[in-house]
Amino acid sequence: MNATDTIFALSSGGLPSGVAVIRLSGPESRNAVEQLCGSVPAPRRASLLSIRKRNGDKLDEGLVLFFPGPHSFTGEDCAELQIHGGRATVKAVLAALASFEGLRVAEAGEFSRRAFTNGRMDLVEVEGLADLIAAETEMQRRLAVEQASGGLSRLYDSWAKRLTHGRAMIEAELDFADEDDVPGSVAGSIWNDMRALEEEITNHLSGARAGEILRDGLHVVIAGPPNAGKSSLLNHLARRDVAIVTDIPGTTRDVLHVDLDLSGFAVRLYDTAGLRETDDIVEREGIRRAQLSMATAHLVLLLSEDAAAHWEEMLGDYAGPVIRVQTKTDIALPALREVRADAMISVRTGEGIPALLDLVASYLPDMESGSALALPTRQRHALHLETARVHIVSALEAQSAGLDIQAEHLRLAGQALGRVTGRVDVEHLLDVIFSEFCIGK
Repeated sequence: MNATDTIFALSSGGLPSGVAVIRLSGPESRNAVEQLCGSVPAPRRASLLSIRKRNGDKLDEGLVLFFPGPHSFTGEDCAELQIHGGRATVKAVLAALASFEGLRVAEAGEFSRRAFTNGRMDLVEVEGLADLIAAETEMQRRLAVEQASGGLSRLYDSWAKRLTHGRAMIEAELDFADEDDVPGSVAGSIWNDMRALEEEITNHLSGARAGEILRDGLHVVIAGPPNAGKSSLLNHLARRDVAIVTDIPGTTRDVLHVDLDLSGFAVRLYDTAGLRETDDIVEREGIRRAQLSMATAHLVLLLSEDAAAHWEEMLGDYAGPVIRVQTKTDIALPALREVRADAMISVRTGEGIPALLDLVASYLPDMESGSALALPTRQRHALHLETARVHIVSALEAQSAGLDIQAEHLRLAGQALGRVTGRVDVEHLLDVIFSEFCIGK
């Protein structure tokens, strides 16, 4: 992969379609458009032009746009050909582009990678863009837009600037202590801000679980003994036959799942093998997988048709959130019902299903606050943020070790923060020092 190549690709998805968008990026973009279309449109102005082969044969007619670098998505010269979305038409235009020297088909994600390399996007924004394309629910879309538009990056950049400022004050005291313009103990003024910053990062990290649920969905495992109605509930909520339902115990042998949209949130429901003692080696493996699924779930729906079920025995070692659900209430005698469950449902009649979904929804994150979408959504975000927080704490606790040790901890904190966005700390300390003190006047 050569970063100086001009790349092209179909960017608009599956064919056939009403319109297909072919994107180009690189130094030969202008030349390729000129050779294909006979002229290059004014920057950022759409022009209806004929698209022809080198021998003059017309391939199609479409809207053509040209975006000179650095003011483009990738930071390079870019172009777009908006043509008719027939398979033969797109294939012919792509073949014509491939015939030009210096042009090649883009690799997966290469346009976004060039945008990052050229400083048009940072890593958080690139990840947000990928999440926006993959978003299936309203909350996934809102979260992705926040990140792709740089909302989260601006927060992390503000933290990085505060760390750089703190280090600059320490360096000023260490290196320019004899200067009249640098008051003594100037470094002491930063520690209150570092304590506040550590608290802000801690509060931010507390939202990591909510961010994970927003991005990847609330993982809900349906568990319980055989024939409790687990597969029937999954099929009812999915509105299609996902799992096999029979009266024979142990029908479900593997973990099945469906994705639901609940109040704009993604919810992934897992149907698991019935929990019981068995000699069947295949069923035992299914039960083991069921127990593993429970261990990593955000929520367990524990089903039983027995009104006097021993819920704790069925849960085993699982200690996370659980909703106890009594099933088949349409055939149970009311006199035998003991109100020991959190929900009582009948898949056949639909009784209790809305109330059960309301209970599940109560485990979704609260997104009412204005900064609710400023959340870490990936494990690598949380890992680097926690590393930064630990180094800030170390700096605060290293007073007896000296300012140079404290400054080193702040440098490592800034480096960890820079890894989140891809902007690993570059030495800007002198710029900060000279902007705040009249040193060297």
